Amino acid sequence: MITISSELVKDLREKSGAGMMECKKALTDSNGDFEKAVDLLRQRGLASASKKAGRIASEGLIGSYIHMGKIGTLVEVNCETDFVARTEDFKELVKDIAMHIAAATPFYLSRDEVPQDVIDREKEIYRAQVTDKPSHVVEKIIEGKLEKFYTDTCLIDQIFIKDPEQKKKIKDIVTEKIAKLGENVVIKRFVRFQLGETA
Repeated sequence: MITISSELVKDLREKSGAGMMECKKALTDSNGDFEKAVDLLRQRGLASASKKAGRIASEGLIGSYIHMGKIGTLVEVNCETDFVARTEDFKELVKDIAMHIAAATPFYLSRDEVPQDVIDREKEIYRAQVTDKPSHVVEKIIEGKLEKFYTDTCLIDQIFIKDPEQKKKIKDIVTEKIAKLGENVVIKRFVRFQLGETA
């Protein structure tokens, strides 16, 4: 049986934010392979995050961001306890989301909020662009373009602006925080103002 040094456990704890026992178990399960242990913790953390996603989140913060006096945003992000709402991790998340909204201009919080008539109109536009293709191909193209539309317009589906690799969406950032903070976290609503724009 492989011996796991306390130094390795400490390093993993610092990198992952997980507890000592979880880190030791992940290192044992991965036969001391540090990167595999990180992956295991992420898998387990995200699994526990999905369980927490059903819990009521009625505490939280309203965050704001003003960009050069021209663009302003307000966002309400909820969690389960006032204790978590006061943590630096949670405050940073709220600030990042407020800044992201200013930069990425989402129109909707999630795809559930997109009105059906907007979806239908988008589909008609896409269909008109690919009239020369077989119908089964057309449907696949429309599906792909609609997915891109959601990524462009829905906050939780947008690629996080602070992720240089362009792989994490806002919903991924939130899920990571749920795993780290141990509480459900929900983006409740947002508003974005731009100087000179009419409602």
